[in-house]
Amino acid sequence: MSHLRLVPQRPLRAGPASIEVNSADACLDAFRREFDYLIRSFRRLGVHRADVEDLAHEVFLVLNGRWNEYDPSRPLRPYLFGIAFRIASSHHRRTKRELPHAVMDCEDQAPRPDQVLQAKQARALVLGALERVPLPRRAVLIMHDIDEVPMRVIGSVLSIRLFTAYSRLRKARKEFATAVRSLRKVSDS
Repeated sequence: MSHLRLVPQRPLRAGPASIEVNSADACLDAFRREFDYLIRSFRRLGVHRADVEDLAHEVFLVLNGRWNEYDPSRPLRPYLFGIAFRIASSHHRRTKRELPHAVMDCEDQAPRPDQVLQAKQARALVLGALERVPLPRRAVLIMHDIDEVPMRVIGSVLSIRLFTAYSRLRKARKEFATAVRSLRKVSDS
């Protein structure tokens, strides 16, 4: 029995490994909470419905890899939108030659048919008009006018100057209004 050597058990400690687990859990929880927001953001950025979930999962991979860089004192949605915008831009560049611009189909499961029709027409009008606004300006318009993100945060997230962000917003609003008028004329005739 003297040849058996007892190795003392190391006590469990809360070190970097437990921080990594908590960090991964926090990242996953944040992603789950904002998943619907990401889906809506990708649709607003003109991503085809069939690709939205795949791109949302790409956001998670990026978010998980950069979670330690995220400052929790700042709002999460603009940070996520910045990641989503870059992924959507990359996706548009990859698929530009593969897919022609198609009419975006919008399905809504509202119980009353008249409300479903009105909601579908309004959504199609907005998405169609957004699609006519170039992506860099569309991102600023969506973040500011739909997601209500302050301009300073938009400039920071998209890595553009504040003046450039305001300029893009002004031009995007004009392009959006022109696109809405144009699409309404087409639908009325």
